[in-house]
Amino acid sequence: MIKYLKLLLFIGLFFSAETYAQDTLASTSEKLQIGITETPPFVVKDNGEYSGLSISSWELVNEELGADYEFKAYPSLIGLMDAVEKGEVDFSINPVTVTDLRMQRMDFSQPYFISFTGVAKKSETMIWTYLANLFSWNFIKGILILLGVILLFGFLVWIFEHKKNKEEFGPGARGILQGFWWSAVTMTTVGYGDKAPRTFGGRFIGLIWMFMAIVMISGLTAGIASSLTVQSISDEITSVEDLKRFDVVTVTGSSALELLDQYAVKTEEVADERQGIQDILDGKSSLFVYDQPILKYEIDRRDLGDELEVLQQTLKRDYYGYSFPKGSPLLKKIDPILVGTLKTLEWNNLLEEY
Repeated sequence: MIKYLKLLLFIGLFFSAETYAQDTLASTSEKLQIGITETPPFVVKDNGEYSGLSISSWELVNEELGADYEFKAYPSLIGLMDAVEKGEVDFSINPVTVTDLRMQRMDFSQPYFISFTGVAKKSETMIWTYLANLFSWNFIKGILILLGVILLFGFLVWIFEHKKNKEEFGPGARGILQGFWWSAVTMTTVGYGDKAPRTFGGRFIGLIWMFMAIVMISGLTAGIASSLTVQSISDEITSVEDLKRFDVVTVTGSSALELLDQYAVKTEEVADERQGIQDILDGKSSLFVYDQPILKYEIDRRDLGDELEVLQQTLKRDYYGYSFPKGSPLLKKIDPILVGTLKTLEWNNLLEEY
């Protein structure tokens, strides 16, 4: 009796597994609508054909899945995300960064690519940067303060000396200029000796100025040197907060925009990476914040390496995954295959290629 029960159980499990397999194949036999938007080097359109790292990853996945599919193109990332959220497409293979806000709107597969949010800017020439600093307000302000202090002590000495020491500190404007000369010579410790206070008041002011000058000249010199220091934008950016000092542009609907909004960084929005790069070239913005691999690819593609550069500093780590409408059954079918694909030699070769 027990043998017959085991046989019936085995037959039941066999037919259940076969039915499940048929259901799975039936669900994937329908033509899948895969949403995409051009995002080189992940999704590239050339002569009507799509290629790129994301396209290749899907082709590897579909070798096992065996589904019939077609791509449905959208003009922008924000339009694609809306289509996924509303279920207009079955899913998207575009490089979409997984964020908390996006996870509230849609589901994501395991990440298939790890990236970073980067910053692109115009390349800086050290000579021009130095000249710009030389004529900056900080430098001019330091010089004016220095001249003002020299003139003050020169004038004070002249008050005591212009009557009793007319040979060295004459009357009127000419005498004040002579006091200015003495004050400058004293501060710099040149010590020409052509002028020296003779009165008690003049020497007292001179003594105070000698000791004060030692302290002031060191501080003022450090301030002037600091204003002349050639500091590039790269040195000034150490966190997202530092971006508030610059004119920043990013792509509408991107994870970079979410990051900038989180830190209240005032940002101009553009439709795609091409327009963002052009804004930097035209001087409309100082920095373009976006996905680092996309920035580098666009700069290389347009041969702009001499004009633009991507900073070594990155703002955050990004994880790209396929995006699905909430509760999509396709996620459970595609996710395990995608994870297995990432361990293959073909995928590693693709990463090296791109």
